[in-house]
This record gives sequence, C-alpha cells and structure tokens, in this order.
Amino acid sequence: MIGLDHFLVLSAVLFSIGLYGALTRKNAIAVLMSIELLFNAVNVAVVAMARYTTPVALAAERLETLLTGQVFALFIVTVAAAEVALGLAIVIMMYRNTGSVHVDEASSMRR
Repeated sequence: MIGLDHFLVLSAVLFSIGLYGALTRKNAIAVLMSIELLFNAVNVAVVAMARYTTPVALAAERLETLLTGQVFALFIVTVAAAEVALGLAIVIMMYRNTGSVHVDEASSMRR
C-alpha cells in the first residue's frame, strides 16, 4: 500500500534533483526547468499532505474530503506558469544582448 511516506520521499527526491540542477547549471533554460521541478516537488508534497492529513467533513450526510491542498496546488501551478513566461522573456532578452543563454554571462549584459 502506498502511503504518505512514499509521496514525501518522491517529493524530496524531486526537490533534490531540482535544487542540484538549479545550482549547477549554466544554461538559463536548464535552470528554469530545474525551478519547475522544485515547484512540482512542492505540489506533490502539498497534495499528498492534504490527502492524508486533512480531516473529513460531514456534509449533507456523506463524507467529503476538504480540497484545501488541491486548491493550494492550483495556486502553485499558476505562479509557476507566470514564472515560466517571465523567465522565458528574460532568456530571450539575454540571448538578444549577449548571443548566449549562459547564466554566468548575464553579468556582462549592458544596455
């Protein structure tokens, strides 16, 4: 049976891979993909915690689970979509100014 601990271990592994990728990559697109992996790891943890720890509400004589974790995950996905749009705009600007998308060349960008 798959329990909460399995989901939390999966989330920790995804978060570790994303953190490693964000700290070690020079390519800006790879860094953005690693940040998305971090967001997805948090989403897995939030939804799993909501599924396994949220109390069950008695509504209209039937049991319903509260959807607070899932709603919070929707907000995280919305923020991630905005981050992708802004990040890609920054990457395009970096490429136009420097001819490269390496993060270490971003400090040499001048107007």
